Amino acid sequence: MAAPKTRPTDQDVTAFLDAVEHPRRRAEGHVLRALMERVTQQPAVMWGPTMVGFGSSTYTNTLGTNDWFDVGFSPRKAAMTIYGIHNGYEPVNPLLADLGPHTTGMACVYVKRLDDIDLEVLERLISDAWRALHG
Repeated sequence: MAAPKTRPTDQDVTAFLDAVEHPRRRAEGHVLRALMERVTQQPAVMWGPTMVGFGSSTYTNTLGTNDWFDVGFSPRKAAMTIYGIHNGYEPVNPLLADLGPHTTGMACVYVKRLDDIDLEVLERLISDAWRALHG
């Protein structure tokens, strides 16, 4: 059975964020990193070549037992992808309605512009997700 390709790496998070091509997305990446480090009290770690994660938990699925970051993000070209604050298999956190313009996937939230959303609501969503995993 193949292991997931996305695993923690020793790639430098600051260097990754500094290399993001679009200036706004680059700045948003630094903002999200600071926010998530403050909320989680964990250092940012690169997971694979494009995801920044905080903390990790073990899960079991069809690929076996593996680790995955608890919350994180990826500064993608089309949108900032935020992981860990939404799970399409669980009831939607009512705070998402107060976040501002976003869309959701099964396990992520897509935000086109951080300055269009309420960062205090995002902080609460991250905090709620973190507490759900770590008490």
